[in-house]
Amino acid sequence: MFELDVRSRKPIYEQLVEKLKQLIINDVLKEDEKLPSVRELAQQLTINPNTIQKAYRELESQGYIYSLKGKGSFVHPSGKVDNEEELKKVREELKKLFSEAIYLGMTSEEIAALLHEVEGGQQDD
Repeated sequence: MFELDVRSRKPIYEQLVEKLKQLIINDVLKEDEKLPSVRELAQQLTINPNTIQKAYRELESQGYIYSLKGKGSFVHPSGKVDNEEELKKVREELKKLFSEAIYLGMTSEEIAALLHEVEGGQQDD
C-alpha cells in the first residue's frame, strides 16, 4: 500500500495519517471503501496495532473516515463531511505556506497556476 519512514522524526501514526489522507484526497481510496483492518495493516506494515488505531481515530476525528462497529473503517464521502475545524487548520497552514512562497520570490501568478494544476488533478475523475 505504502511505506513509512521509521527513521523520520515524525511519529509513525502521523505519517500513516498523512499517507491515508493523500490516498483519499487523490481518490485512490474511494468513498465508502473499506480500509484494511487494524490487524491487517499492522501486519502489512509490521508496526504496533495501537499505532494504526491511533491513526484511524485521528482520521475519523478529522472527518476522512468513519467506523461501523463490527464492520471496520471506511472512507467518508467527501461532500458530506462537516469539517469546518479542519478547514480552518488548512487555511492557516496555507497562509503560512503562501507567505513563505511570496517571501522566497514566488509570484501570485505562479501560486494561481499551482492552484489550477491541483484543481485540474481533482477534476480528472
